Parts: sequence; structure tokens; C-alpha cells
Amino acid sequence: MISLYRPGSGFLHRAPAGVKLAFLALSALALSFLPVTPGALIVVCCAAGAVSMLFLLGRLGVRALGEAWWRLRWLVLILGAALVVFVGVPAAIVNTGRLVVLLLLAELLTRTTATGALMAVIAQLLRPLRPLGIDPEAVALVLSLTLTMVPVVGGFVYAVREAQEARGVRLGPRMAVPLLVRTLRHADAVGEALAARGLD
Repeated sequence: MISLYRPGSGFLHRAPAGVKLAFLALSALALSFLPVTPGALIVVCCAAGAVSMLFLLGRLGVRALGEAWWRLRWLVLILGAALVVFVGVPAAIVNTGRLVVLLLLAELLTRTTATGALMAVIAQLLRPLRPLGIDPEAVALVLSLTLTMVPVVGGFVYAVREAQEARGVRLGPRMAVPLLVRTLRHADAVGEALAARGLD
């Protein structure tokens, strides 16, 4: 299985997978209910700064932090510009900031948590639903793959934009097609890897 996990000795690596997953879920819930107010602008900016500090405090390094932000730059520019046009500057900052914070948290989770540990936690949480016909292991696999794909797709956005810049293509909706192609190819590769392991 494809994973961005990198072994380490920081406190984030030592933290239980369940705690990190719960923190991500609670953060997503809290940010989703955050209203668009002047105070929300401060909250989002502080949250982005705090998550960035976690990269350093968790001993992932300045390079990993820089790479994470660099991969998000086109997403921020494109989404931010679109939201400025449709909903205004304050709402654009808040909504784009929410997404940035959650993507950074997802990358922290996938970089510091082994996929097996993440799947085990999700399967344990879903085990009470087995009598309803739900396969906890299958759902855990899908959810863990989804979390892992977040930073991977972010990397695809970066790669596609870099390729377009090299060809002199201006920023625009043209990047959607190559991004979709890369994502589908990656999905096919993951599917083939799972099938080879008897998980199809």
C-alpha cells in the first residue's frame, strides 16, 4: 500500500494513532462550523501557524514543512481567487484557510502514522457495526486510503502546474484534465497493488 509515512522519534510519531485521528476529525468538525467573521480570520491564520509549528516540534523538519506549503500554493491561489470573485475576500480567506489547515493536518497524520496502525484504529471503531453487515476492515482500508490520497493529490497539483509552467501554459482550468489523468492512473496503480495482495 502506498504511504507517506516516514519513521521518526518525535512526539507525533509516538502519539497513538487514535489520538491523532480524533484530533483530525475534531479539527475538521470545528473548522466546518467556523462562521465567516473578522474573528474567524484570526482563528484560521493562527490555526495554520500552529499546524506549521507542529511540523517543526514533531521533528519533521523545515524541509517537510516547506514542501507541504509549496504543494498547496496552486490550490490556494486557484481556490482563493475563485472564492474572492464569488463570495468576497473575508470568506475566501476563511474557507481557503480551513482547507489548508485540514490538508496540513492530514499530511501530518500520514507522515507520522503507519498505515497499518491507522487501519487498526478505524477497524476497531467500526467493529460494533459488523452485525449490520458492515465489514470494518474493508471500510478501514477505504478511509485510510482516502486520508493517504489527500497529500498525494496535492503533490499531483504541484507537478501538473510545474509541467504547465515549463511549457508556458497560463494558470487556468486546463490543469484539471492532466490532474484528473494523474489521479486516475494513481488510483489504477493502487487498485492493481491491492488486487495483487488479494484485497480486490
